[in-house]
Amino acid sequence: MSIAFATVQQFLDAPFDTVIDVRAPSEFAEDHVPGAINLPVLSDVERAEVGTVYKQSPFLARKLGAALVARNAADHIEGPLADKEGGWQPLVYCWRGGQRSNSFAIILRQIGWRVEVVEGGYKSWRKAVIGMLYDAPLPHRFVLIDGNTGTAKTDLLQRVAARGGQVLDLEGIANHRGSIFGGMGDQPAQKGFESRLAAALARLDPARPLLVEAESSRIGELSVPPALWAAMCAAPRIEVSAQLSARARYLAEAYADLVEDAELMAARLDQLVPLQGHARVDAWREMAARGDVVELAAALMAQHYDPRYEKARARHAPEMLAHVDLGDMSVAAREDAAAGITRFMEQL
Repeated sequence: MSIAFATVQQFLDAPFDTVIDVRAPSEFAEDHVPGAINLPVLSDVERAEVGTVYKQSPFLARKLGAALVARNAADHIEGPLADKEGGWQPLVYCWRGGQRSNSFAIILRQIGWRVEVVEGGYKSWRKAVIGMLYDAPLPHRFVLIDGNTGTAKTDLLQRVAARGGQVLDLEGIANHRGSIFGGMGDQPAQKGFESRLAAALARLDPARPLLVEAESSRIGELSVPPALWAAMCAAPRIEVSAQLSARARYLAEAYADLVEDAELMAARLDQLVPLQGHARVDAWREMAARGDVVELAAALMAQHYDPRYEKARARHAPEMLAHVDLGDMSVAAREDAAAGITRFMEQL
C-alpha cells in the first residue's frame, strides 16, 4: 500500500516509527526527508550497473536489480533492523515511489511489519518543500534581529531561544556564520538546506512572533528560498548596537578558531582583494601576522562590513521596532539584552 502526503507538515506528522530512504547513498546525501535513515537497496555502483544493463535489456536489468535488492535487504534485516519488534511500523520511500521502495516494502511485509510506501517517493517530499518555500507566502510573523557585524546576533538568538522565545537559526541550519570568515565545515546541498528549513518552519507556531537573524540572500554557498527571503525583507526589526571596540573584542573571541589558523585567515583575507584592493588587504594581513586580532577585527568592521551593512539597510528601509544597546557586550550584558528582547517579543 502507498500513502500520499501533500504538505511538509503531513510528512512530519505521519505516525510511523521509522522513515526509511532506500535510495542510493549519494541521493540521500544531497537531500532526504529530515529524520529519515538511509537503507539503500542499491548502492551507487549497483544503481549505475542496473541502469547500464537496462539500456541493453530491461528484463535482464530487472532480474539483476531483484537479486541485488534481495541481497541488500537481507543485510539490512540482519543488521540495522535486527532489533525491531513485530509492532514496528516503517514508512519507506525511493525516488518516485517505484520499484526500489515497493520491492523492499514487500519483503518487510512478509516478515509481518506494517509498512507503507510514500506515493510519489522523494519527489513528493521535494514538491511539498517547493510549495512551502517557493510558491506561497509563509504564514509566520517574522521579526529580524539586526545589527552590525560583531553585535552577537547569533548569541542573542540562542539566549532568546533558551528563554522560551521562538527563533529560527538560519546560520545553524546552513552550517555557516554568514560571511567569508564564517565557514563551520561542510554546508548541506541547496536541496538539503531547504528541507531542513521547511521542517524547522513547519514545527513553529505561526501565531507567535518568530525571531530570525538579519542575513543576506546568501549564507555561504546557499541561497535563502524566495518565500523566506520575501518575508525577511518585509519584516520589522529589533536593532542591536555596541561600540566598535566592544564588538572587536567580541569578534576576536567568537572567531578564535579561524584566528588560530594563520594560513586559512590569509586565504580568507585574500578573497576581499577584489572589493578592497591589495593595499588595504595587505595591511590587514600584517595585523593578522602580528597577532593584532582585535585591531584586525575593528579594521574589518569599520572599513568593510559596517559600510556594506548600511548600504543593505538603505535598500530595504526596514521598520525598526526597538533598539537594544549591548553596552560592553559582556555575558551579563548579553543576557540582559536577551531577556529584554524575549519580553518584547511576548508583547507583539
